[in-house]
Amino acid sequence: MSKLYIEYTDKEITAYGGIAILQKMLDKMSFIQLLRSVPLPQPRSNRGYDPIQIILQFIVSIWCGAHRFDHLEVTRFDRVIQQLFGWERMAGHRSFIRFFQKFTIETNSQVFSRIYKWFFGNLSFNHFTLDFDSTVMTRYGDQEGAAKGYNPKKPGRKSHHPLMAFVSDVQMVANFWLRTGAAHTANNFEAFLRETLSYLEHKTIGLLRADSGFYSKTIFEIIESQSINYIIACPMYITLQQKIFSQKVWLRLEEGVEICEFEYQSPMWEKPRRLVSARQKISVRPKATGKTLSLFEDHEVMRGYRFSCYITNLTLPPVEVWRLYRGRANAENQIKELKYDFGLDKMNLQGFDATEASMSFIMVAYNLMSLFKQVVINDKIKPTLKTIRFKMINAASYLVQNGRNHVLKMSVHMKRRSWITKLWDSIDTMNSPFITISP
Repeated sequence: MSKLYIEYTDKEITAYGGIAILQKMLDKMSFIQLLRSVPLPQPRSNRGYDPIQIILQFIVSIWCGAHRFDHLEVTRFDRVIQQLFGWERMAGHRSFIRFFQKFTIETNSQVFSRIYKWFFGNLSFNHFTLDFDSTVMTRYGDQEGAAKGYNPKKPGRKSHHPLMAFVSDVQMVANFWLRTGAAHTANNFEAFLRETLSYLEHKTIGLLRADSGFYSKTIFEIIESQSINYIIACPMYITLQQKIFSQKVWLRLEEGVEICEFEYQSPMWEKPRRLVSARQKISVRPKATGKTLSLFEDHEVMRGYRFSCYITNLTLPPVEVWRLYRGRANAENQIKELKYDFGLDKMNLQGFDATEASMSFIMVAYNLMSLFKQVVINDKIKPTLKTIRFKMINAASYLVQNGRNHVLKMSVHMKRRSWITKLWDSIDTMNSPFITISP
């Protein structure tokens, strides 16, 4: 076997040539013009970085795989990306930390309200499905707002407990609030809903869905006062278990799945509300979601089923209510992608407002990538960011000058070149500066 030697090249090569396609999309959307219109914190010295560069470099670094602040160095020495965006010098991870530390609760409100309104004001859709969810982000330090609360994976650990809203039809984040770890799932729901609706102005919610953490008389009344259709999962309280046990008529949907509906009035409610319950036979569907009725775990029949229950003001058949709610599982998948691909639960700082600002810009990166999937890639199956990195972003490339123009030479397999070219050309057909999506 012959010996292997190593040599070096002075040619500036990037491992992330596919970023050029995303950069072209940002230009087509006039995203930089949007950032110029929002009140971003400004540098205190003449040597400080332009806030717009900080935001763009942060988003690009997230797309390239950064999950922590020190990972943001991934783009610092990438001269090709620097040339693509026309930056004079690249920021290190401490520059990002100092930038986010300038954010306050007022700054966060002013900046992200404009960004969310820009996103949804330029999307063509109405009568959409809005999903509310919360998640637990375990912390291992003494970050501001980190507190002991509900934490199923790390009991007793401090955490943050953010609240999120998703527009299911376009798979985008509609709002995000960071909260302390001690916050209950439904805390501040009314203010959060009101703010989310303000971001989606001139649009109508066709359906609101939420999990059992939002099962609350106050929340029902807030939603009903807005004349919004909703489906919310019910926790299996003893009174509800007894009500479900008393049902004698169950409609068979398919093998191992049955459904029923009934009216139920809690002692704390002023009126009865409609509930839909589904039960799935464990022996037929061993992976079925739901819970067994702990009150009747010794019952010969009931112990063989997993039950789920939903409160709703819809007048649709019970099977449609059940099927509509099952679509809410996509919100869980979006949270997983935000954590695993975008590093949402890792980008935290000491200050509460600074952490919320960095996470909110991750939501911006997520929404931009979602638009890219739907408008540019436009496939029936939407790939995750991890897949897009593998198929497009991670392309070794270098820049050459051709007269007054620059050409990005991409090292891409022959079979994938036509797909990359298609993505590049499809951006030219986008409605600049607006994007139209018809779910």
